[in-house]
Amino acid sequence: MEGLAGLALPILFIAVLYLLLIRPQQRRAKQHRQLVSALSVGDDVVTIGGLHGRVVDLTDETMDLEVTDDIVLRFQRSSLARVVGDEEPVQDTADDERSEES
Repeated sequence: MEGLAGLALPILFIAVLYLLLIRPQQRRAKQHRQLVSALSVGDDVVTIGGLHGRVVDLTDETMDLEVTDDIVLRFQRSSLARVVGDEEPVQDTADDERSEES
């Protein structure tokens, strides 16, 4: 019985580590893979470096972004941070509360 009690703390630590660190990271990685695979020509995107552009060509590993007229840059598809326009607009609830009080 003492051996089981001695193992309880490390097992609990590993379970908490998995729930707080590993599982959320796996979820983010899965979402990023889905985002990269759903990318299509014409999407407005932002890279992890903060560069904004429109996708003009795609291969399995790369994407060509048009950043201005006649300037096309090639990036790894994995450098995609987000597709512009996919997120819902963030609404400031403090503004809503102030307008209701007036």
